[in-house]
Amino acid sequence: MLRIAVPNKGSLSDTAIQMLFEAGYVIRRDPKELIVADPRNNVEFFYLRPRDIATYVGSGALDVGITGRDLLLDSGSTAVEIAELDFGGSTFRFAAPTGAFTDLADLAGVRVATSYPGLVGAFLKANGVTAELVRLDGAVESAVRLGVADAVADVVSTGTTLRQQGLEIFGPVILQSTAVMIGANDSVPGLITFHRRLQGVLVARQYVLMDYDLPAALIEQASAITPGLESPTVSPLRDRDWVAVRVMVPRQDTNHIMDELYELGARAILVSPIHAARI
Repeated sequence: MLRIAVPNKGSLSDTAIQMLFEAGYVIRRDPKELIVADPRNNVEFFYLRPRDIATYVGSGALDVGITGRDLLLDSGSTAVEIAELDFGGSTFRFAAPTGAFTDLADLAGVRVATSYPGLVGAFLKANGVTAELVRLDGAVESAVRLGVADAVADVVSTGTTLRQQGLEIFGPVILQSTAVMIGANDSVPGLITFHRRLQGVLVARQYVLMDYDLPAALIEQASAITPGLESPTVSPLRDRDWVAVRVMVPRQDTNHIMDELYELGARAILVSPIHAARI
């Protein structure tokens, strides 16, 4: 039975659980449930603190986990990243009082507050900078004002919170993080099926199914607009001068593609959501 770690709370939890539901797995109904068995799919889910997941998976106690790339790297775990899951994106940057620092090298010998000392420490070491890391569990942006640190390293979205504390971003990006699927190794029994199911959810979210009728003489031009993943499905209609086309198209481009097809001469253009997929 495949043992899978799932975030029990935090920004990754709800989306991860919804993804598992869309992939056909049993999910917990009570937030207090820590273990959920799914014998039909031969898996067992363990709901854990996001920060602990990489440790459990890396130790071999669990086979697979869903966590953030930032948490994986910060943990120092031997678990490996298997696939990106296209949610939970975040960017890590350095920040300090306006004008205090301009370059990464300026951090040599100063105090840097962060909730990710493993991640930030490895980044600084890789760039030949030695700084004193001050570990905090939250509210990192207040560390400079309170005199605990000279600079901070934290997740940055718009930068508004940092500016409110009188800080500005400087230096290179530390990490572009996202939710990832991790494993003790990439050859765990049952892992391929689990991976395929999650990829199917991602495809279903990124694509829609488009059907349209088209003059047969325009098939090549329409195929250039909607090439599909491999090739469009083209079927004859009762009127031999027309064909029916079915194809997957990127969800975000749906209306632009419909406009182009209509201009070309396609009619009865219909769009349907995809609930599940295997590519």
